[in-house]
Amino acid sequence: MSVAIPVFKAVSQIQLTPGSTVNIPDVSWEEFEAILQELGEKRASRIAYNQGNLEIMIPLPEHEISKDLISDIVKILLKAKGIKYQPFGSTTFKKQGTAGIEPDACFYIQNYQLIGLRRLQPDHLPPDLAIEIDVTSKTTLDAYEAIGVPELWIYDSGKLAIYLLKNGKYIKSDQSPYFEDIAITQIIPNVIKRSWEVGSFQALEEFAVKI
Repeated sequence: MSVAIPVFKAVSQIQLTPGSTVNIPDVSWEEFEAILQELGEKRASRIAYNQGNLEIMIPLPEHEISKDLISDIVKILLKAKGIKYQPFGSTTFKKQGTAGIEPDACFYIQNYQLIGLRRLQPDHLPPDLAIEIDVTSKTTLDAYEAIGVPELWIYDSGKLAIYLLKNGKYIKSDQSPYFEDIAITQIIPNVIKRSWEVGSFQALEEFAVKI
């Protein structure tokens, strides 16, 4: 359930259960930065900020399982192709004064040389690929467009959608430029479905032997 509330007390004092989403309107950039600092880095919540609107979400276990599976699939495929990469997991990316997002998972691929970087600065180079799992809330494309993430995958209700950034706007695509010869939008839902039957470990093993 998603609700809009005014901020009368510290955001960290708002009690949220897994699967809950809170939308806070009219949040200035300075307030957003203060909220991030208040929440800290070691937290279960995910945030998305765009043009004054802040969303705080607590993922469900279903969300985390799908996120880990898709991340593992990407790693298996990149390794099979001999493509170097650097995963950053859920990291806060910002466009100063405009947007802030925390992908469920992300990868630097063309810019994998950022390996070893411990802290990202505002307006830093965005990841080449970001992954979002939509279970209780929907991904805000505008925020990702503002930050300039070249490729965005959204898994929602058993389907995977691929978005490619063209002239500042996302265009839906059937293929990923990194895996042009692979039916990603079919493979990932199938592996996730299989994981609910036999577990993540076996589902990934079965997938890996086919690569």
